[in-house]
Amino acid sequence: MELISRENPARITEIVGRVPATGADGVDAAVRRAGRAQREWAARPIGDRIAVLRQAGETVTGRAGELAGLLARESGKPLADCRGEISFALTYLRWVCDHAPRVLAPAEIDDAAGRLVVRRAPYGVVACLTPWNAPVILAMVKLAPALAAGNTVVLKPSPLAPLAVGEVAAALPGVEVVHGGAPAGRALVTHPLIRKVAFTGGDRAGREIAAAAGAMLTPSVMELGGNDPALFLPDFALTDDDYERLVMASFATSGQVCMAAKRLYVPRARLAEFTEAYRAAAERVLVVGDPLAAGVTMGPVISAPAADRVRGLVAGSVARGGTAVPLGRAHGDLESGYFVTPTLVTGLDDDAPLVAEEQFGPAVPLLPYDTEEEALARANAGELGLAASVWSADEDRAFALATRLEAGFVFVNTHNRTGMSLRAPFGGVKRSGYGREYGEEGLLEYVQSAVAHAPAAFRGGGDGMPATAYPA
Repeated sequence: MELISRENPARITEIVGRVPATGADGVDAAVRRAGRAQREWAARPIGDRIAVLRQAGETVTGRAGELAGLLARESGKPLADCRGEISFALTYLRWVCDHAPRVLAPAEIDDAAGRLVVRRAPYGVVACLTPWNAPVILAMVKLAPALAAGNTVVLKPSPLAPLAVGEVAAALPGVEVVHGGAPAGRALVTHPLIRKVAFTGGDRAGREIAAAAGAMLTPSVMELGGNDPALFLPDFALTDDDYERLVMASFATSGQVCMAAKRLYVPRARLAEFTEAYRAAAERVLVVGDPLAAGVTMGPVISAPAADRVRGLVAGSVARGGTAVPLGRAHGDLESGYFVTPTLVTGLDDDAPLVAEEQFGPAVPLLPYDTEEEALARANAGELGLAASVWSADEDRAFALATRLEAGFVFVNTHNRTGMSLRAPFGGVKRSGYGREYGEEGLLEYVQSAVAHAPAAFRGGGDGMPATAYPA
């Protein structure tokens, strides 16, 4: 049996765990098991399904500390962040349990026009393919609504972080887990019994998965990358706490977050002031080191190729005239893993790869602007449109600009996870994907409308209509 080994990116000589690679036959067997279970699961009243999900959440809660440690070791995220991720995943599961019975309830109209019943019917078996950067929550935002709606799920986590999410998935009803890279994903997405695909990840993999699903006429949800701008209007008024929150909006999870603040646009007249305050905040809150060490707020990146890519972006920026400003403090030995110094880069034009591309790592460009319209045009440049933020002392002014940004989610006076809300649908525009997670829209992604209709003309006492007639 082929095994997938997962190393600790902070101590690369340590193997955290291994999972069996799933071949095409194994994927087929998992999908068929999920298909057999789905009919029985969907036939249960939604109240029963919710009760089972709540109990599963309690089971995971009882293991939260253990799972957080496992997640920290396999992903390189600080232990406190891993505790937060698991807690947030469970909070979202409870939110789904609280809201699904109302959102997914059938609607019935019985009036002079006839009787109409619209049910929220599950798709069947859902394929969920999830990344390594927040594996538990990015799986839960698919698993919880899919299961509540009466689907079953085959989950394929990233081979770079398969361990903790596999343990969480094992506690949930109706979930099969398969492991592997692109071949396993392709076998899963193209399986004829898969009725919906949900994917979070990069643009290249997203295109391949969407194409494969499209060839099967399988609908999909795609939450892809972003190159998120943060726009600071001339009246911005940031406290020390605001600057600290802003720093972490770029460097949490070592910058490996799709909705991280990846481009900072600041009025030229306030650039020096902003730079000094930002560097001071980073010195206070950015501590780079082993994720299990107390006080560490940033660990390594996920792999050697990721580290090489980010270092290459910074070196390329310097080669074209930019200035690299190291940020934060080091804690302990940083030679044992894939550590990259968090860096603010100044002096770049908009064509620099660090500006024009999603860096997905601990390096962020600081970009001055002269007019608000100029900043808006530069922020909207490019094919990605996941998230953005506007910072202003005037909330109405910020909201007015937010409506003009080409992004699926615009934060106001914050950015990244501190700006999220369980009730707010999240997803991208342009090449950042389609479909939504969170909010009622996130629940409705996993059902399709199924209608029963008796027109008044054909009910008792109705007048009927000619066979060639159109409805009135």
